Amino acid sequence: MKISILLMSLLFFVVCSTSSAYAHPPREITVSFDAETSTVHAVIVHRVSNPASHYIEKVDIGINGEEIAELTFEEQETSREQTISYELPHVTSGDTISVEGYCNLSGKREEELTVE
Repeated sequence: MKISILLMSLLFFVVCSTSSAYAHPPREITVSFDAETSTVHAVIVHRVSNPASHYIEKVDIGINGEEIAELTFEEQETSREQTISYELPHVTSGDTISVEGYCNLSGKREEELTVE
C-alpha cells in the first residue's frame, strides 16, 4: 500500500513538473516603428513544438502607458515566432510604445520603444 501511494505521488509530481516545463513566456520581443506609415511592428520570439496548441494568444499594444489595442490569436504563425503590425496614426516623437505578448499556457513579456 505504501509503495502504491509513493508511486502515485511520484507520478503526480512528474506529470505536474513536465507540463509546466513546456509552458514559458515569450523569449524576447523586438519592437520597431515605421514613422512613414505610422505602424508598429513586433517580432515575438516564442519557440514551441506545436504552434496550434502552445502559442502567443494575445498581444497588447499601448502608447504612453495606456492600452490602445488587443490582438488575439488562435495559434502561432510559426514554431519560432508571432509577428504583428498595427497602425498607430497619432504617435509622435517622444511617445513610448509598449508591446506585451502572452503565452496561452503561462507567462508574458513586455518591451517598450520610445519614438524618436
